[in-house]
Amino acid sequence: MAQSLHSPALFSFRGLHPASAKPVITTNIRQQLHATLQARFSAARFPGISGLRGGIWSQRRPLSSLTGRRQLFDPRFFSSNASQTTAVPAELPVLSPPTVGIWLLASSALVFAVIVVGGVTRLTESGLSITEWKPVTGVLPPLSQAQWEEEFSKYKQTPEFKLMNHSMNLEEFKQIFYMEWGHRVLGRIIGLVFVLPLGYFALRKRLTATMPKNLFGMALLLGAQGALGWYMVKSGLEDSLMETPGAVPRVSQYRLAAHLGAAFVLYAGMFYTGIATLMDWRYAKTGAWAGLKGSDMQWKAILETPLVRRFARYSKALTALVFLTALSGAFVAGLDAGLLYNEFPLMGGRLAPPADELFAPEYAKATDKSDIWWRNIFENPTTVQFDHRCLAITTYACTTLMFLATRRPAFRATLPPLTRKMATSAFAMANLQVLLGISTLLYLVPVPLAALHQAGSVALLTTLVHLVVSLRRPGAAARVWRQAMRTRQATPASKA
Repeated sequence: MAQSLHSPALFSFRGLHPASAKPVITTNIRQQLHATLQARFSAARFPGISGLRGGIWSQRRPLSSLTGRRQLFDPRFFSSNASQTTAVPAELPVLSPPTVGIWLLASSALVFAVIVVGGVTRLTESGLSITEWKPVTGVLPPLSQAQWEEEFSKYKQTPEFKLMNHSMNLEEFKQIFYMEWGHRVLGRIIGLVFVLPLGYFALRKRLTATMPKNLFGMALLLGAQGALGWYMVKSGLEDSLMETPGAVPRVSQYRLAAHLGAAFVLYAGMFYTGIATLMDWRYAKTGAWAGLKGSDMQWKAILETPLVRRFARYSKALTALVFLTALSGAFVAGLDAGLLYNEFPLMGGRLAPPADELFAPEYAKATDKSDIWWRNIFENPTTVQFDHRCLAITTYACTTLMFLATRRPAFRATLPPLTRKMATSAFAMANLQVLLGISTLLYLVPVPLAALHQAGSVALLTTLVHLVVSLRRPGAAARVWRQAMRTRQATPASKA
């Protein structure tokens, strides 16, 4: 078919009035017509990216969509299920819109809140007040006096009531019950806030290619958190505690650390993905990356610099160290180790307790004492507090070194502005976290200070995760989009 793209005969098929006689268009003419339009349109407007995934225009599109210049960031680019007369795959890779990033950040904020509420629940010894796990019916608290009496009678059978709270009345029980109930309900709310929009975005194909697998993995971890939380609570309800001399009714520190660690992983995953989504969108739209607004490819030269690559590895290792320090704090909370050695920086007038106290033989359970090392590390309150101190001091020192490195001329000239900003924020948060930790220790773990200290650990992790994201290269979809935007802006529109 040798007709020109602007030939009147070519467009006479589309210009016919419905009431006029309809011409007969054979299959071969349709195919030749589509091929001509496709070749001219793609060569004129997207010369640099025609080879991607078999060519962006390799899929057939309606003729009406090929004759006009489409508006920048047309919503139909976002999904392959756009409302068209025929099912047509996306012209560009799916790029998640800002609403996805905002949803993920809102979900991470709720996880932040549930971590803090969980800490308060532990500090007020409210976690064992609900003795059953009812994922559906447990949403409602007792609504009548008879129901309250029933719940209270169940609590009276627990080791905690028999050993510690045997003088508690119903009104006092309601206070700890509502604290644990609020923690569980907030967990259910997070599930709804995360899972329902996830299903919507997945069905509407608003998620970048790599996101569905990661987000569905987070959804599974979120569901497992409920079961893990109940598994943790069960450890404090076991009747065997009544038979152990000197036993204190509390949940297993191992299960508490697992529950808290999973919450930290969930939070970091949501926050990282949300920030990365917003950064990818901004890069695709404007070319801005990590605070830089210069050349679109400036990030590539920066990330390939040996100095920046070393800094990126260091920041990831520091993030892992903060996570490990927070986990050690879970062991401190689980064993009430913060009530020992309420002084700083010394412990009993010396930098470290005696070796026979740090590795006491009575904590070993094996006949040959082969487990004395690891059992003292995880079960001896003195050793647990000492380890937490060492990790906290190491974390603070490493954060300070990272901040000082960003003040050096070589790093200031190379690192992106957002990276330097997050390094400063991490240093400021580390100082605040140290002050909160020392104050919590000196004042014998008051609930407000201890809760702020736990919130501070999440805040410090947040700044470091944000720092790691700032050194992330734009996603593949964002890079393709940016190339298309540059090509579109550089190429004048072809006349219809």
